[in-house]
Amino acid sequence: MLNLRGRVREHWDRLSKAERTVSTFLTNSSPERLLYASAQELGAESGTSSATVVRTVQSLDYSGLQELKRDIATPFTSTVAPEVRMQQRIDHMGASIEDIWQNVWSEAKDRLELASNGDPAEAIAPAVELLMRGSTIVSYGVGASGLAALNLALRCNRIGRRARCISSDGFRLADDLLQLGSQDVVVVFAPGRVTVDVEVLIKRARSVGASIVLLTDEPDSALHDLSDAVIIAPHTPTGMTTEALPSIVLSDVLVQALVSVDHEQAVESSHQLTALREQLGY
Repeated sequence: MLNLRGRVREHWDRLSKAERTVSTFLTNSSPERLLYASAQELGAESGTSSATVVRTVQSLDYSGLQELKRDIATPFTSTVAPEVRMQQRIDHMGASIEDIWQNVWSEAKDRLELASNGDPAEAIAPAVELLMRGSTIVSYGVGASGLAALNLALRCNRIGRRARCISSDGFRLADDLLQLGSQDVVVVFAPGRVTVDVEVLIKRARSVGASIVLLTDEPDSALHDLSDAVIIAPHTPTGMTTEALPSIVLSDVLVQALVSVDHEQAVESSHQLTALREQLGY
């Protein structure tokens, strides 16, 4: 909230009357309320509109409401116990299926919109170039991030790109890291927090000469300098939508980019896959 208040003070003189109304409302609201409220709800409560809320947030140099929520969530989630956040989410969602439907879809759209605001030439192109040069694509992710890692490996194999997924951690992870080679491209789906497993994985990839593509929700992650390409996948500030949602969509973008570069290989691989499925009775 301190960062939000600072931005309001900095931009106050340039805000319109309606934007000042929204800004005052936002700074007087609790972090919990801002995290779980939609633009429509904030507009109604501030006596303005959803469009005015979005415009105000952008006037405060946020790309959108989702980025504001991420800004607020960082200190909030580190000081509030998970079970308390869960209860707050339940209280906000209520029992109405219509409200639940609206809230979940609203957050999903906001997160995907925030992820799509990146510059493709800056974020995606370097990663695609690395993936094209690599002999094997090795995706890594555990927990919810493992869904995105598995999606990337599966879809890469289906277009004729050799790929495998690492979803192990701890003691078992060492066996998978042993197989990394200099021609591999390691795609790391990492949560905001830097775990020991991720650190060891990246160090191992570096030591054998493998390339590293990092997908993270932390724009200032300490892992950036150790990676050859970085893609930002916005995290959920509320837990209403799965952590892996933007990462899965971004992995789909990577796959389609690979298809566009070598569509003949993708078509041939698809043909072989269909033939094998028919032989198996599918």
